[in-house]
Amino acid sequence: MINIQPISNVIGVLLIMVSIMMFLCIPFGILDGFRDAEALMYSGFITLGVGLVSWLYKFKSSASINKREGYLIVALGWMFMSLASSLPYIFSEMNVSSIDSLFESISGLTTTGATIFSDIEGLPKTLLTWRSLTQWIGGMGIIVLTIAIFPLLGIGGIELFVAEAPGPTSDKIHPRIQETAKRLWLLYVGLTAFLFLLLMAFGMTGFDAINHALTTMATGGFSTKNDSVAYFTNPAIHYVLILFMFLAGTNYTVIYFGLKGKFKNVWSSEEFRVYLIFTLLLILVVGSILYAHSLYGFEESFRAAAFQIVSLMTTTGFITADYTTWGFGLTAIIFILLFIGGSAGSTSGGIKIIRHLVLFKNSLLEFKRLLHPRAIIRIKMNKKLVDGKIITHILVFLLLYILLFLFGTVTLCGLGIDFKTALGAAATSLGNVGPGIGEVGPVDNFGWFPGSVKFVLAFLMLLGRLEIFTILILFTPYFWKKA
Repeated sequence: MINIQPISNVIGVLLIMVSIMMFLCIPFGILDGFRDAEALMYSGFITLGVGLVSWLYKFKSSASINKREGYLIVALGWMFMSLASSLPYIFSEMNVSSIDSLFESISGLTTTGATIFSDIEGLPKTLLTWRSLTQWIGGMGIIVLTIAIFPLLGIGGIELFVAEAPGPTSDKIHPRIQETAKRLWLLYVGLTAFLFLLLMAFGMTGFDAINHALTTMATGGFSTKNDSVAYFTNPAIHYVLILFMFLAGTNYTVIYFGLKGKFKNVWSSEEFRVYLIFTLLLILVVGSILYAHSLYGFEESFRAAAFQIVSLMTTTGFITADYTTWGFGLTAIIFILLFIGGSAGSTSGGIKIIRHLVLFKNSLLEFKRLLHPRAIIRIKMNKKLVDGKIITHILVFLLLYILLFLFGTVTLCGLGIDFKTALGAAATSLGNVGPGIGEVGPVDNFGWFPGSVKFVLAFLMLLGRLEIFTILILFTPYFWKKA
């Protein structure tokens, strides 16, 4: 039997937190001549009121959460947060429609970075800050933050962490789940603050620096400029963002060990080694091709290659160059990157490196099993045996991911979108990347799509951000049957 009370209580807490974030944006509106300050104020009070009612309704401090309720909280929590996050756009002076507002809010919270706005620089600073903050909220997952304060509510949070944490990793910084969530967020906040200071030091204004710091660590990609990061011509800014995008796409457990000086633990991670080596090799190949074709100078070739590769592979989505002009071969490579993703346990979306690694290892061992059918041959990761259930879970995930990509592409084509654009839009939405190919390339936006297409893409964004199973499990009869 599903217990409604803790679901209502936790969603209430999430909405209260979202309202607090809205109020934090109001000072930017005051500094910008009060543009849209009222929009955030109205939205904040509405969200706060709904959140308080949901939190206080028949609250019981002894309520517990099982797996069913955990999945419901994650799915419903993101849906309610998306609806609440759309309010500032609806009340804005920009007169954004309901479907466009919902699309922008889901794109923000899922850290996809696809936008319906064509003139970013014309938006009020209040709204720009809210766009960035939604990505920062969604980056690590506001639900993980809630887990850190669950002891105050008397509610256990392990089921929520399982449902929310991106990727199939089981690494723990600390054996207690609440302590893990706290340390993850301290690390997240600390890296964001450090990046803000660096961007300021290299010439960004305070407003641009805080917005880009928020969206970089979230691997989100919302920018304050129409030309994204290409607006900033200082190479130092590009290199700093490359480094921090790479870090944001790294398993936070690995980052934590690195900061603690436990470099042996860092290098012992197979996923991190593959992530690092694959990224460097790809930069070397693409950079060499760009230089060989005289598209850029030597340094700029490798900087452009590094920025676009790291940005797309970590699903950040910032751009400094229009990669669709690099030729069909390099564009094909870029398109493949939309399916890679960063590390498990990071803020990036996509399939994740570890799943590709397990698939690759299992495929190689399958040939060995064919030669030795009676032998028991197991996969190892980080010198530890991988449980058969995890392998099955990963294979099913990959199959569902491909089917959803095909479903999205076919659906978009059926709604009148050309095939190339449908491919790019479905891939970038499901992978939470932002830019794609076709008419959703790095210099395009999603505002021209009809409402039905935006709805489909928003659904794909949620599926991708919540690792597919969290949403699809709600549509199975097994979920609703009594245990």
